[in-house]
Amino acid sequence: MVGMACWKPGQRSRLIYAIREYRGRKDEPKGFGWHDFHDLVVRARIQLGGPIMLVWDNVRLHLTSGMREFIDANAEWLTVFQLPTYAPDLARPRASGGVGRWVWCAKAWGGEVVG
Repeated sequence: MVGMACWKPGQRSRLIYAIREYRGRKDEPKGFGWHDFHDLVVRARIQLGGPIMLVWDNVRLHLTSGMREFIDANAEWLTVFQLPTYAPDLARPRASGGVGRWVWCAKAWGGEVVG
């Protein structure tokens, strides 16, 4: 499964996702390729009807040359923030959830961090 949680101010949140079931057939892909990520982002663009800001971890498929070319070719509506490989200040605190990453994302977007 691959998915995107989407938020737009003043509207309800949305989950856009794709599921792939592996049945063990000959020449059937076991997982997602970068083309599948490409298609998901394009589908999100069509459904949401506006610019998209992605916050990605360092999954191998996010870093492929084909995905990088797609991102560069669509820079007018697609912005990608790559999370650092490792940063102790962004490590998920056990008691408070993933607050550190969201603080980093909010700062990267130029937003305010409240609380």
